[in-house]
Amino acid sequence: MIAPETLRTRIEGVVIGASAGGVEALAVLLPALPATFRPPLFIVLHLPREQPSLLVEIFAKRCPRPVREADDKEPVEPGTVYFAPPDYHMLLEKNRHIALSADEPIHFSRPSIDVLFESAADVYAEHLLGIILTGGNQDGAAGLHAIHQAGGVTVVQQPDNAKVPLMVVSALQRGPADFVLSLPEISQLLGALA
Repeated sequence: MIAPETLRTRIEGVVIGASAGGVEALAVLLPALPATFRPPLFIVLHLPREQPSLLVEIFAKRCPRPVREADDKEPVEPGTVYFAPPDYHMLLEKNRHIALSADEPIHFSRPSIDVLFESAADVYAEHLLGIILTGGNQDGAAGLHAIHQAGGVTVVQQPDNAKVPLMVVSALQRGPADFVLSLPEISQLLGALA
């Protein structure tokens, strides 16, 4: 088992995936981030593709770290929270820049959690922390497994703590997680990265 206090020196990037109930879950996690939170944090939240996202407006005032919608070819900044824009996959490139893609939806979703998690696992390997939260499809299960295979740290929200448990149950069925935690416990784990 991984001791949370050892993560501070190990983790260089964090990815979070969520769907139904995700805004409420992030409303617990993002305001609780310490002002000294170091790693960049990349978030895919399934949203209607045909509307602009309000996530930056919702969270920028509540989160002690900079929050923005990701831009194509943007260099990754430490301690910044990046949301995938609607209707684009968000990927990470080896040079630690963000790439946006309009490739086919995965599990009916663009942005896809799997696409982000798999590309981040290639870039950060054992220095990546991946978190799957509440949601109503299987997106993220393969991506979290890829993080595990690359030596990264995997976290799944407790199914009985998730508003819609299908996504977290699918991730746990695909393979074991290093941590299965409630939202307050995930907040504490993220706080250990400050």
